[in-house]
Amino acid sequence: MQQIQYSSGDLVADRRAFHAAALAAERAFADAAEVMAQALEVVPQWVAGWSLLGSYREAAGDIAGAVGAWLELLRLDRSGVFGARLKLAAHGALADTRPEPAYVEALFDDYAPRFEQSLVDGLGYRIPDIIAAAVARWMAARGVIRFARAVDLGCGTGLMGERLRPLVGRLEGVDLSANMLKRAERKRVYDRLEKADLAEFLEREPAPADLVVAADVFNYVGALDASVQAIGRATAPGGVLAFSLETHEGDAPARLMSSLRFQHAVAPTLALCERHGLAIVEVERVTVRMDRRLPVEGVVVVAEKA
Repeated sequence: MQQIQYSSGDLVADRRAFHAAALAAERAFADAAEVMAQALEVVPQWVAGWSLLGSYREAAGDIAGAVGAWLELLRLDRSGVFGARLKLAAHGALADTRPEPAYVEALFDDYAPRFEQSLVDGLGYRIPDIIAAAVARWMAARGVIRFARAVDLGCGTGLMGERLRPLVGRLEGVDLSANMLKRAERKRVYDRLEKADLAEFLEREPAPADLVVAADVFNYVGALDASVQAIGRATAPGGVLAFSLETHEGDAPARLMSSLRFQHAVAPTLALCERHGLAIVEVERVTVRMDRRLPVEGVVVVAEKA
């Protein structure tokens, strides 16, 4: 449930919003939505308020009401920081499923302080270890001792970087979230960190990378064509791409979930890699993490630049 991020600027509306949040904490979502709607009658231009109203209505099972709130959010939130487009698309109210960079950035800026404890301790997240082991197997099979240059896409707080550091000469990390990058910097495992969109970062980099890693990143990208094409161009001949996916068994290359994360079908993703010069070396079925005590299934893929 998204928290109140900004004051409405009106004391009465703020009091009602905090009352709504207290009701939501008690799982009285319908009552929370009613009180939040009252707050928005006072301040109808409050962007964060519309986001909260939509989330309360969704939790109460009032999907039509949630869609109405998110349509108003879409109109007001020009930057896309509250992810109205994805929320509408997840409920079939909008065909456009392109993630809004401002939404992803805000999501992880907010998540950064509790990211590692929540993901690793709370959800059993092990993808960095699994990818590092897969990369080590490739190195052993090819007789590679060390990579000259590696790029950690969506590096976050540096969980993947810690595993990669012993394997590479130069390690670079890129992420949309400034708060995540600050925490990664404290670990002192990266030679360079940059705040940027992943595909744009790769497109403008003149030097090829010997290893490109995307751990738990494509779940926030959706359609992977542009990203895989950029990775293919940025990977040196003989270099390696290692990445994880949350997967589904349908035909659609990417499927947006109610969590606003994307699941990907394995076969179309592997074909996309091959199309951009990345030959598949290994596909390992894994449990990505737990969600509501249920395993989230996925794969870890290693591909080699021809």
